[in-house]
Amino acid sequence: MSRGLFITFEGIDGAGKSSHIALLADALRSAGREVVLTREPGGTPLAEKLRELLLHEPMDALTEVLLAFAARRDHLRQVIGPALAKGQVVLCDRFTDATFAYQGAGRGFDGEILSYMELLVQSGIGLNGDLMLNPDVTLWFDLSPMVAAARLADARAPDRFESEPLAFFSRVAQGYADRAAQAPQRIARIDAALEREQVAAQVLAAVAARGWLGAGPHG
Repeated sequence: MSRGLFITFEGIDGAGKSSHIALLADALRSAGREVVLTREPGGTPLAEKLRELLLHEPMDALTEVLLAFAARRDHLRQVIGPALAKGQVVLCDRFTDATFAYQGAGRGFDGEILSYMELLVQSGIGLNGDLMLNPDVTLWFDLSPMVAAARLADARAPDRFESEPLAFFSRVAQGYADRAAQAPQRIARIDAALEREQVAAQVLAAVAARGWLGAGPHG
């Protein structure tokens, strides 16, 4: 069986990406595909424990990076890698682009070290030999930090990232834009400022354009 598909969802807090994951999952299942829904940080018992530390315990940027990549490595080995090997579609709420955006651009952490960690953690998980595993496509929900902040104003009690000031999210948003410019074939921009139905249409169109809403696994 051919390797499955790895689709990630990215964007600053408040961009609305999470609400569209279930929609895409339904469309893929209707096309005859097996779908695995997961998230980062998280996705495994160990990674979920690390998620709680990342979201609620005070720490410096290096500690954030180490915990994020430790959670990612376990996630890749326990969930993402095995699912892709079975020909399934993995839909993941955030992945390494978030680390470059939040810890890199947001916290000012060294991008070269992040790139080294990315290569180290995402390589050698049994799918492509020692090659680094990247998403097949990343749906980037692009939204003004001011609009995102307004959306979050009435949400649940904020975690330590959601409670950051607007300037932090402006840097994070720019970090995502920079990543998109570096990987235009992988990262599909979704205008998250539009109405919900219009955003959903963009999501489905981005996946359909790659021929992935037809039956059968991706070759």
